[in-house]
Amino acid sequence: MIALSSLYKRIPIATGLVNSFRSGYTIVQFRNDLLAGITVGIVAVPLAMALAIASGAPPEFGLYTSIVAGIIIAITGGSQVNVSGPTAAFVVILYPISHQFGMGGLLTAGVLAGIILFLMGVFRLGRLIRYIPYPVTTGFTAGIAVIIAMLQLKDFLGLQVTTGSGHFLGQFISITSAVPTLHVADFAVGLVTLLILVFWPRLKTRIPGHLIALLIASLAVWLAGRWLDGFQVATIGSRFEYINEGLIAKELGFIWPWNLPNADGVSSGLSLHMIHLLLPAAFTIAMLGAIESLMCAVVSDGMAGTRHDPDAELVGQGLGNIIAPFFAAIPATAAIARTATNVRAGGRTPIAAIIHSLMILLVLFLFAKILAYVPMSSLAALLMVVAWNMSEAKEFVHIIKISPRSDVAVLLTCFSFTVIFDMVVAVAVGLVLAALMFIHRMVELTETELLNRHEHQHLNDLPEYVAVYDIDGPLFFGATDKAIGALHHYQRTIKVIILDMTDVPMIDITGIIAMRELIKTLHKNGIKVIFTNLSPRIIQKLERAGLKPDPGHLVYCRNINEARTEALVSENS
Repeated sequence: MIALSSLYKRIPIATGLVNSFRSGYTIVQFRNDLLAGITVGIVAVPLAMALAIASGAPPEFGLYTSIVAGIIIAITGGSQVNVSGPTAAFVVILYPISHQFGMGGLLTAGVLAGIILFLMGVFRLGRLIRYIPYPVTTGFTAGIAVIIAMLQLKDFLGLQVTTGSGHFLGQFISITSAVPTLHVADFAVGLVTLLILVFWPRLKTRIPGHLIALLIASLAVWLAGRWLDGFQVATIGSRFEYINEGLIAKELGFIWPWNLPNADGVSSGLSLHMIHLLLPAAFTIAMLGAIESLMCAVVSDGMAGTRHDPDAELVGQGLGNIIAPFFAAIPATAAIARTATNVRAGGRTPIAAIIHSLMILLVLFLFAKILAYVPMSSLAALLMVVAWNMSEAKEFVHIIKISPRSDVAVLLTCFSFTVIFDMVVAVAVGLVLAALMFIHRMVELTETELLNRHEHQHLNDLPEYVAVYDIDGPLFFGATDKAIGALHHYQRTIKVIILDMTDVPMIDITGIIAMRELIKTLHKNGIKVIFTNLSPRIIQKLERAGLKPDPGHLVYCRNINEARTEALVSENS
């Protein structure tokens, strides 16, 4: 623990674990963590398999992710209560990667994403994630939910879908074209599962609804297969036949990710060309993983009364995603639903997340054959409910109703671009649009006003050739033209201009250059400029740009009274 403590002073690592033990770890807390870990582990098993399948990977890859990445991130991360594993948000990113590059490319991209996340944490970039506007995150999250739900229609309806594009429009066309191949039995099982998932929460029981739904659906399919001639639905066992032999528990071991097959069924290999192809996808995985993990940490802190270290959380997520692919794990991040379940069940330290992973490992070894009976349409129904909860449709509509038009434009743009293109384009466009909207608002706040000397007692004795301007707001590149432009419209009789800069909090290089050019113009026209109430920091910037005090031409005054005196001195001289 001493070595670990000295390490995270240099690299932010394992602060969640360290902080959990600083105040003492009791038997009572271990019991709570044990119960919470077991609960979350049971909840996570079907979700892990469903999310792996939806991402284009075999179901066991999802279980391996929850086991290996879940333990590593819990130990090395910055949150005390986050539970990590495969998440729904990743589905829309991972599916196109697996479609194009196969498992070798998908796992290699996970390693690259882990390196990016680790470096983000080392360079203390965790706190920057909070600057992403709420409409941007809400927009792309809702868009991701729509895509996830759409991708489940194939298994939910039992369709025979020809391979289509990895993107939304290609998938949508493939699915709609395959509607005539609807399989009634698969649809019936999926519909029953969906109804149980929807109505089970109304019973207000602590037993997770999706466990009951999958148990009932699996039992019904097994019984129907024995009693009804010709009854057949797609199950995990029929889709991945080796699971019937219980082999998935034996395959958990070290592999080289790039030696797994690519989309053509041969080894991907590791090369600079492959890394170059996978870097954009890896960057997308890393950015979404960072956003998802830190959002989850903020939410869980509010629920548990804890406090996370964002940089250490990124380091932990990075290490988990670097190491886990060597054990056939797909990219992982903190999962809000599983984390919330952990907190509600009493988990307060990373020990609960570690126990959750060990619980999944136990299920993997003891019940691998039983998992083969879970219907694919039931997993699809489960992910459709996950997508609905993820979309936060009520919040989406509420934001549209109450938000300014600019925020609504950002929200709808991110949503549309996520669905039509991908999350990277959506976030990039959303951030640019949000930045432009912010600049526009700041420009509106910045203004320059010519003060009427008769309305201000301290100015009423100034001569007519003195003009006093009050500049309000930041002088940055967006607002400079508006603020400085107003100063060019002065009467020809003016000989002295006083600029009251009390309400100017900052000035950038665009503002400095514009101010310098204005003073040059005024100097040529024989007009003296007096600055008043400038902060020392801004004075230093102006002087460094060449605007140094010049008696008779440019003067800096501490307040308006000094400026008045200086203006009257100008009259006498």
